[in-house]
Amino acid sequence: MTAAAALLTACGDPAGGQPAAPADAPVDAAAPETSADQTASADGWPPVGETSAEITQDDLHFRISVLADDRFEGRAPAAEAGERAAQWIADELARVGVQPAGTQGWFQPVPLIEATLVEERSRLDITINDGPMGLTMGQNVVYWSQNPEEHVAIADTELVFVGYGVVAPEYGWNDYEGLDVEGKTVVILVNDPGYAHPDAGRFNGESMTYYGRWTYKFEEAGRQGAAGALIVHQTAPASYGWDTVVASWTGPQFTLDMPPSDLVPVQGWIHLNAARELFAATGHDFDSLAEAAAEPGFAPVALDGASMSAELHTSLRRLTSNNVVGVIEGSEAPDEYVLLMAHWDHLGVRLNFAADNNIYNGAVDNATGTAAIMEMAEAFARGEQPRRSVLFVAVTAEESGLLGSAWFGANPTVPLNSIVAGLNIDGELPVGRTEDVVVVGYGASEIEDILREEAEAQGGRYLTPDPNPEAGYFYRSDHVSLARVGVPMLYAGGGTVHVEHGREFVERAALAYRMNRYHQPADEYNPDWDLSGLEEDTRLLYAVARRIADSDEWPNWYEGNEFRGLRDAMMADR
Repeated sequence: MTAAAALLTACGDPAGGQPAAPADAPVDAAAPETSADQTASADGWPPVGETSAEITQDDLHFRISVLADDRFEGRAPAAEAGERAAQWIADELARVGVQPAGTQGWFQPVPLIEATLVEERSRLDITINDGPMGLTMGQNVVYWSQNPEEHVAIADTELVFVGYGVVAPEYGWNDYEGLDVEGKTVVILVNDPGYAHPDAGRFNGESMTYYGRWTYKFEEAGRQGAAGALIVHQTAPASYGWDTVVASWTGPQFTLDMPPSDLVPVQGWIHLNAARELFAATGHDFDSLAEAAAEPGFAPVALDGASMSAELHTSLRRLTSNNVVGVIEGSEAPDEYVLLMAHWDHLGVRLNFAADNNIYNGAVDNATGTAAIMEMAEAFARGEQPRRSVLFVAVTAEESGLLGSAWFGANPTVPLNSIVAGLNIDGELPVGRTEDVVVVGYGASEIEDILREEAEAQGGRYLTPDPNPEAGYFYRSDHVSLARVGVPMLYAGGGTVHVEHGREFVERAALAYRMNRYHQPADEYNPDWDLSGLEEDTRLLYAVARRIADSDEWPNWYEGNEFRGLRDAMMADR
């Protein structure tokens, strides 16, 4: 969710975000073979579009309905049905006049490892004073290993509560100072110290920094040499419920197939109730220690008498999914690019006993964003040729931890210093038109200046900072993979105030989506959706992209932004 409005779902890795492939066996999908004139099979599926050069609700409805159809089986990466969805996107881009720009035609293959925990042979439990807690996978703990090994085991590891598990010299914070956790299991709070006391001047206040992300917690624990790491789940600071954790971390998981860095052998989340029980049994009060952990100078606390053991058996498969890459060549500066990005994947098929079906279609997350960049591609292709080239990248495996965009950032199909600016669209709720436009990571780059002017020209709309900065949405979608290598990126869309029904209407819709449909089978397409807001936002972002593409401007990160130095160094070599 982007905001109280959930305008953007910021869907990747809510709880860790390496969700599953479909229940049917994935395939190596390195190079889909269907050509652009073979889109429809004998039964007419998937359909060939009949869309217009204009950005319209009708076209958006068509594209979302196809992408979220059961026949794509939840668009899981590296699965046959999911890769058919990627092929359909390529075919549709070809139909409207976009040219292929991948490393293999329309595609940039992304090498993945699919790791499936063999649950009946795996176990994880905590022993307290010689008595087991009896932790149960999915009920009060989820666990896995990112090590590309079929068997990982740790035995009787001491437990240490390390607060937020942060080492941040720029904030004068080190939760591991003077502590040796080699071979131990660390227990960690989600988010960062700024969340607990947003007015105390710590970190970035209520706005989550990267130090608050689950990814960072495990990375730092690995650098410290920990054998295990458990994040305590709390709904408010995490911004998602336990059901989302379970949905995101059961079934097959994906990682990039590349040399591993320091990894914690055993990673997981523990339910808050189980954490309270653990702390109480070792003579501590969880709430008191959590409060203390937000204060400067907090010292880690050994959970004496408790130890964790785990034995994980994992089935490994090496697979390939695909980013879809297309380009419209510029008339005057073809070697300069405006990047438009959205992720095409979702969670596939998996067991869900609480739902009527097991297909996670991801209609909002992210058929909406993919449909939007397809609409913009058609508008560019059938309109006046832009001065600069426009690069369209529909990335895979976002739900698995932003893997497709991470691969693109590490292996760009064009030089990074030739990408002038990028826009990412991820999961916009169909709530209708809004007075404002939410910017996630507000105050980051000069692209916002262009957005502000174009929004004002669109009937007086205005920019609103993310109303839920504590959720860290800026770090939860694909734009951050490019930001982390220096490319200025914008993540914006949706709003907080409906033009007719006001703020509460949007807030209710956002809450209902987050609680009932986000990363659930219920995220399905509805032909009655009001896509007027998505149409307006797509037109707005098209106007921003068109303005940059037709200019010689090079918008940068604002001075003082964490990514400014990377961009400046990159451009010095241009």
